[in-house]
Amino acid sequence: MDLGDIAGKAKDLISGNPDKVEEGIDKAAELVDDKTGGKFTDQIDGAADKLKDMIPGSEA
Repeated sequence: MDLGDIAGKAKDLISGNPDKVEEGIDKAAELVDDKTGGKFTDQIDGAADKLKDMIPGSEA
């Protein structure tokens, strides 16, 4: 299995479960925001939104 195969499988998993991926992004963003004491909330939210926009089949 090469890097292309791994990337393809990851893409299939992401596109097959966009809601779960978005939920994971939200949880990660919340964790980072908590750990940084809310100092970077706008930047974290913006990055999370951009990631969610990249998910095929996403409603974000």
